[in-house]
Amino acid sequence: MSKKKGGKRLNKKQIAEMLQTLFQQNPDTTFSFKQIFKALKLDTHPTKMLAIDLMEEMAWDDYLSKVSDNSYRLNLKTQVQEGTFIRKANGKNSFQPDDGGKPIFVSERNSMFALNGDRVKVAMMARREKHIKEAMVVEILSHKMDQAVGKLKVEKDFAFLITEGNIFVHDILIPKKKLKGGKSGDKAVVKITQWPSKDSKNIVGEVIDVLGKEGDNNVEMHAILAQYGLPYKYPKNVEDAAEKIEPGITPDEIKRRIDMRDVWTCTIDPKDAKDFDDALSIRKKDKYYEVGVHIADVSHYVKEGSIIDKEAVKRATSVYLVDRTIPMLPERLCNFICSLRPDEEKLTYSVIFVLDEDANVKSYQIAHTVIKSNRRYAYEEVQEILTENYASQPNNYSQASPSGLSSLSGEKDCLVTLDRLAKKLRERRFKGGSVKFDREELHFDIDEKGKPTRAYFKKSNDATQLIEEFMLLANKYVAENVGKAKKAGKDGNPSKAKTFVYRVHDQPDPTKLEALREFVVKFGYKMKTAGTKGAISKSLNALMDGCQGKKEQKLIETVALRAMMKAKYSTHNIGHYGLAFEYYTHFTSPIRRYPDTMVHRLLTRYQDAGRSANQDKFEELCEHCSDMEQVAQQAERDSIKYKMVEFMEDKIGNEYDAHISGIQSYGIYCEIDENHCEGMVPMRDLDDDYYDFDERNYCLVGRRHHHKYQLGDPIRIKVARANLEKRQLDFALADSHESY
Repeated sequence: MSKKKGGKRLNKKQIAEMLQTLFQQNPDTTFSFKQIFKALKLDTHPTKMLAIDLMEEMAWDDYLSKVSDNSYRLNLKTQVQEGTFIRKANGKNSFQPDDGGKPIFVSERNSMFALNGDRVKVAMMARREKHIKEAMVVEILSHKMDQAVGKLKVEKDFAFLITEGNIFVHDILIPKKKLKGGKSGDKAVVKITQWPSKDSKNIVGEVIDVLGKEGDNNVEMHAILAQYGLPYKYPKNVEDAAEKIEPGITPDEIKRRIDMRDVWTCTIDPKDAKDFDDALSIRKKDKYYEVGVHIADVSHYVKEGSIIDKEAVKRATSVYLVDRTIPMLPERLCNFICSLRPDEEKLTYSVIFVLDEDANVKSYQIAHTVIKSNRRYAYEEVQEILTENYASQPNNYSQASPSGLSSLSGEKDCLVTLDRLAKKLRERRFKGGSVKFDREELHFDIDEKGKPTRAYFKKSNDATQLIEEFMLLANKYVAENVGKAKKAGKDGNPSKAKTFVYRVHDQPDPTKLEALREFVVKFGYKMKTAGTKGAISKSLNALMDGCQGKKEQKLIETVALRAMMKAKYSTHNIGHYGLAFEYYTHFTSPIRRYPDTMVHRLLTRYQDAGRSANQDKFEELCEHCSDMEQVAQQAERDSIKYKMVEFMEDKIGNEYDAHISGIQSYGIYCEIDENHCEGMVPMRDLDDDYYDFDERNYCLVGRRHHHKYQLGDPIRIKVARANLEKRQLDFALADSHESY
């Protein structure tokens, strides 16, 4: 920066950049003119006057604060913000302010080596002419992660951990004495012991666990979990605590509960399930049906603050990878003590409904119960029973008269009646404004070595919908029981609802909803984006029904889903838009979800006339559970990607019919029709034209030939590459555009 007197004079742009750097690197310092001239080595009268003029302009723009007539400092109020650093593999890093404002670009040289998800403090940079707004990281407040997973590379004098996805600027340096026996090529989990600083740009770590050789199924699944900071084994002290729990049910405990052991009860779950946390019972009660929704009473065994509870809080949810479940609770609890296994007496927390023939709720009761399940059904078994019944009932049994089954003389009668009632509930729910999104889920058949042998979509059917409707009903009534304002007090005002955990879902993003409306008009569909919540959701349902079976169905469903907000947990109830419920919670899966356990405890507390719980404490837990739910879903998606690539790695060169499932500026995602595996045709392979990305209309359009690649279009692809390490499947176009 030094310039000799009489040498080449600094221009305005150069001095502006020098001033900007000086103030940003010293955000808490007030500089006098004399200190600024000395720091920047401004030793001629014109350059000093130019610097003073520039500082006046910067103060006018609120970039600097004028402390006195001859001193300035950085305007911290508007120029320094806190938020989250977002690292991108392409170097286009950004800063997301805490106030929810738009992300701001951060170049690599101004990142201070911050990692993706880190909490940072940034200073805004003075905007250069014709340049986007930029920020500079001035402090890393906290690191999101303190461990990483990757592949070891061991050299003669040192070792590195090589991570995927560019989450670190440099590989992690590992002293050889900290390798814990790891060898080159091993997948390992490393704890970071030293972060980059002014003195050293290296990240230093030590191996805390060697997972094993790359490519082994267990190693890869554990690596996915470790990548997201999720546990892949249970702490021994927690398992030991679970072993000490007494599973027996005492006569005194039965006396405290409603005894429903003699009522016909069953569980209906996937065929490979081991943890049965919900059961249904049904019996005739005068001219009505009494239907019990019975949920495993986890909170009876897991006491708040216990070692098992603390581990459950940390995990917050069970994680479902393709070939395994990583449970929230120790196996002894989730698969044995709490699991509602057939022919075993079990403690439950139940919502017992009295329903008429049209599934209207005449009354309900929430109570601690004891049950004994008569049978454990797989969904496939129940579906077979229901299908046989529909074949013998040409008019569809859901609409047929219940005569002949009023006595509920056998198990099939019970299942068919439950299904008929569930269909009434479902029909009424959609009439009330619930949004229809029956999403298919990709599943794999796995051999004994963990290798996928078949990929297929699981679709919702009558058996799954039967369970779904009664779980929704129970969750809704539990939330209403606590959330609805009680009768007026002495002052005439309704008493305030007590602290509770809700499952909330906000209304769709209005901008995205309007974009959806403009988009579907091109296909001849109409949609409301204004009016009541019910009117909009009914319009959405009409759209979903209207596009069923059409070429554009998947396209419209995808765009509609993008307009939806994510559901989350909160003590602040705003209702559940997707279900059109004013009150909704999660009560029905405490073995798998911690919020359900919280709901059970709060219900018990309030039934025992306890005071309202601390809202701040429960809101913090809700936020944690919502975050962990997202992390678990990301891990699940990564395991699906891995198995997808593994399934396709011996099919390189094969051609398939597919459809376009995603459009990005860097390529087109295609889903194979036969097995639903998804890969990408990179933009570089579309070499017949230069394509523009039309983000609004979800398509790529060629400049010269005007060929269009549209979301949902059929396409013929060839499998080009299958990279297991990156969990990436690359396709190439199999033939010319003219085929389509």
